[in-house]
This record gives sequence, C-alpha cells and structure tokens, in this order.
Amino acid sequence: MLALICLMLATPVFAQGSGPTPALANRQLPDPAQEAEATKLMHSLRCIQCQGQSIADSDAHMAGTMRAEVRQQIAAGQKPEAIRGWMIARYGEWVSFEPDMKGAGLLLWLTPLLVLIAGIWLARGLFRRGA
Repeated sequence: MLALICLMLATPVFAQGSGPTPALANRQLPDPAQEAEATKLMHSLRCIQCQGQSIADSDAHMAGTMRAEVRQQIAAGQKPEAIRGWMIARYGEWVSFEPDMKGAGLLLWLTPLLVLIAGIWLARGLFRRGA
C-alpha cells in the first residue's frame, strides 16, 4: 500500500518529459541569420508546460522540443510567420505571446481602449455631478 501511495505521489515527476532531448533544443543553428530569426520567434512563443515563459527561456522538456522544431523548420527554409501559424494550429492560439487581431485576440487588443473610454465616461459623470 505504501509503495502504491509513493508511486502516485511520484507521477508528476515522471510527467516532466520522456525520451531524449532533441538535438537542436539547446544547440544553435550554424547560420547566424537563421539563428537570429529562430531566437526572435522563440521569444514570441509561450511554453505550454511552464505557461509563463517563452520557449527560449524555459528549461522544460516540452520547450526544448518546441525550440528544436522551430530551428528545424527555420533551417528547412520556412518563414517565421508560417512556423508561428503551424505552432498556433498545433497548440492553440494561447501559445503566442502576440495574439492575432481577430476573434479573441481582437478582444485582448481592444480591452485596454474600452476600459479607458469607460473610465473617462465615469469620471466625466462624477465631475458633472460634483459641479
């Protein structure tokens, strides 16, 4: 029984990632221009395991897999926009730190403006009432 409880408690440890780390996860591309493109893209993609870090900054196994995928596609001649689209299609819109200007992304971009307009409207009403 104790062994079963210990195994259940250790399950999150086993969930960290399995298998070898992909070759390009922690190794830069030989072409500096391609590596610069890959790095810029990696800083704009969120690690789906860490949720708060970019794949460039995360040490999670999943982030390494995502970094390797970005570098492989850049080395194969894919454009960063196409790779971003592929990542979004695979992992969902949440993976991007820079949401698109459509759907839920549009709401994220417009919310600060709407809050500002509502604040001005409320302040205007308070000042009129006080005068």
